[in-house]
Amino acid sequence: MNDDRQKRSAGKGTIVPQPPAPRERPKPSPESQRGLDWFIFFLADVQTGFGPFVAVYLTTQKWTQVEIGFVLSIGGIIGLLGQMPGGAIVDAARSERLVAGLAVATIGCCALAYALWPIFPVVTAAATLHALASCVLGPAIAAISLGLVGPLAIGERLGRNARFASLGNGSAAALMGAVGYLLSSQSVFIVTFLLAIPTLLALSRIHEQEIDVAQAHGAVVREVPDKEATSVVHLLRQRPLLIFAGGVLLFQLANAAMLPLMASVVTTRSAQWAPVLIAACIIVPQAIVALASPSVGRKAQAWGRRPLLLLAFSALAIRGLLFAVVRDPYLLVAVQVFDGITAAVLAVMVPLIVADVAFGSGHFNLAQGVVGTATGIGASLSTVLAGYISDTFGSSIAFTGLAGIAALGLTVIWLFMPETRRTE
Repeated sequence: MNDDRQKRSAGKGTIVPQPPAPRERPKPSPESQRGLDWFIFFLADVQTGFGPFVAVYLTTQKWTQVEIGFVLSIGGIIGLLGQMPGGAIVDAARSERLVAGLAVATIGCCALAYALWPIFPVVTAAATLHALASCVLGPAIAAISLGLVGPLAIGERLGRNARFASLGNGSAAALMGAVGYLLSSQSVFIVTFLLAIPTLLALSRIHEQEIDVAQAHGAVVREVPDKEATSVVHLLRQRPLLIFAGGVLLFQLANAAMLPLMASVVTTRSAQWAPVLIAACIIVPQAIVALASPSVGRKAQAWGRRPLLLLAFSALAIRGLLFAVVRDPYLLVAVQVFDGITAAVLAVMVPLIVADVAFGSGHFNLAQGVVGTATGIGASLSTVLAGYISDTFGSSIAFTGLAGIAALGLTVIWLFMPETRRTE
């Protein structure tokens, strides 16, 4: 067997053992590939309906801010605690397509419940079910992608996923905004429910028989079973996985608060144009993600994972420093180009590196849950930390501090993160 199949370079001269190479599979049909594309597009539309529109809608229903905050907190808490159980459920499933379909149907019903029965018990139950369903959807999409194309082609497939998710987010934001303005905030959730139908139809276009179930879970066929390599404990002790999870935590700790903090700064400097400028700050990165993500997937296989990770952390640090010194509200929109770079890279790199590290364990989706938990912890702490620093020392110091955290993450990836690219 080729030596490249037995080990791979991990940077700084380190060698990381690699499981047996996956068996070759025929390429998935164009119909399945397009089905996955549109499933991700419409799913992004569905999930967008549960964004800031929830708070607007419940406010029109005479809910108090305490009640609204409680419902919104449910999603955050369950989303954080449910990452690893959600991944484990997908790993245990024999049909990722069925899991994804049930999750989408659940979310659609939750949207209908919001629209028809906006009373506290119903909305609380719907928010809980929506958060639980979302915990399995992310791993299910990655598992379907890996099961369709295999570990050697997963980079480009994840790039396509990110492109269609970005296009879905952008189109859904425009659609929901128009529906809410022209009709009512309640109609946003009716539209969300209706969008679940094309989402399920697109999912049905993915041929079940083309999804390699073992490969979707990150398993490989071995002549002799290896209980140690397939144990959860062994996976959770993988040094590259733990380093990467720590790096992602630092990334989110630096990144999550930047846009909300910048939105507050823009509002104080140019209140009249703040909504337009903030919308532009959201649209610019989404456009870059849609354009660049497929290239990121291809470059990740050609260049390796570490160079792109270093690029993302560098762009995040530069963005924080520019936010600290730029005063012109319109130039802040241009700074958001760096957010597009980081978003395009991380959208592909997170599931890709997890697939590299966890392949052979049979617990790919559980490993995604580990990194997802780190993402949630970093994002939750980011807004609290940045808000305190901004209130105490000013926004410029807060942005500089966030840039420093990004620089720390860059250092961690540079010094400790191994290269995980799999070669043929």
